[in-house]
Amino acid sequence: MKCIINGKIVLENQILENKVLVFDEKIIDITDKVPQECQVIDANGNYVCPGLIDIHIHGNMGKDVMNGDEESIFTISKSISRHGVTSFLPTTMTMDEESIKKALDTIIHLMNKDIEGARVLGAHLEGPFINVDYKGAQNPKFIVSPSYNLIEEYKDVIKVITYAPETDYNFEFTKKIRKNTNIVLSIGHSRAKFEEAKGAINLGAKNITHMFNGMSGLNHRDPGVVGAALTTDVFCEVIADEIHILKDLFPFILKNKGEDKIILITDSIEAGGLEPGEYSLGGQKVVVKDNQARLESGSLAGSVMPLNKMVYNFMNNTDLDIRRAIKLASINPAKSLNIDDKKGSLEIGKDADIAIFDKNINCYMTISNGKVIYKK
Repeated sequence: MKCIINGKIVLENQILENKVLVFDEKIIDITDKVPQECQVIDANGNYVCPGLIDIHIHGNMGKDVMNGDEESIFTISKSISRHGVTSFLPTTMTMDEESIKKALDTIIHLMNKDIEGARVLGAHLEGPFINVDYKGAQNPKFIVSPSYNLIEEYKDVIKVITYAPETDYNFEFTKKIRKNTNIVLSIGHSRAKFEEAKGAINLGAKNITHMFNGMSGLNHRDPGVVGAALTTDVFCEVIADEIHILKDLFPFILKNKGEDKIILITDSIEAGGLEPGEYSLGGQKVVVKDNQARLESGSLAGSVMPLNKMVYNFMNNTDLDIRRAIKLASINPAKSLNIDDKKGSLEIGKDADIAIFDKNINCYMTISNGKVIYKK
């Protein structure tokens, strides 16, 4: 049994001081005194927060999910734990079917296993069911129409599918996913008209992939995917690197979506954590310069910023305090994946997924299922 002392314990609705957080694999208690025979961790006045959950990440530290090997997942897992991330969805790219299935097979093998870093919750399938007109950094050669047959044998490992609903004839794929699986459908890389996007949402699509990026924009006569995102109850992924979205828009997003429906993600690629230079994404050349990752065509190709920095950026450009900002990368993604009964907040009985941050969201320790996986 372990306990954390001298920390500001960040709960969903309040911050507790002068309390002791007691845990093993689960959170046992929040109390006034250190229990006997308890291993003590001193937070040194820092914030004791729920561990962060990244539901959209392609790579880190020179490794890509599409490599399809365990070593790549291990490297990504260990690397992101340095930033307070305790669990994540390795995210695939639009590539050939064999490569996608190879990546999914690897993710299945590691899913919910006790590995050295952040825990693998399942997979996020980004593509190949997207619109070529809004492909972004996805390879157009491998884009196909939505196919339930392609994903059926992986329906238990895939937790999120990014797709373009306008390419889904009569919403047949949408209906079949909702009827036969618990997969979250997320609209992205889409040129859907407002009514098409709302049609998919009415049938059960509940997320928007990297809002504003790779989708039909807000127009006063056809509000597009952005309009549907702003006028319905969907969760919206946001890349808060101040590059994908102008930081001046963060208050607008917060005001219109509310803090309970924003999910901060990294969309990190293999260049994350490394120096500027040339890298790859889905077999395509990526150049990283000035903290921006771009294809040779100039298209943005994911990000290189860690999740704790995304949280800081969003907090720093809005009126959110640390308690409310942390929610955007903890309980909100947990709720979107329907795992908030186990993860996302520091409640008694939930998994002991904990991150210790300072006021600027710099990470000092990360704990996953009660095990210290990073210490500064």
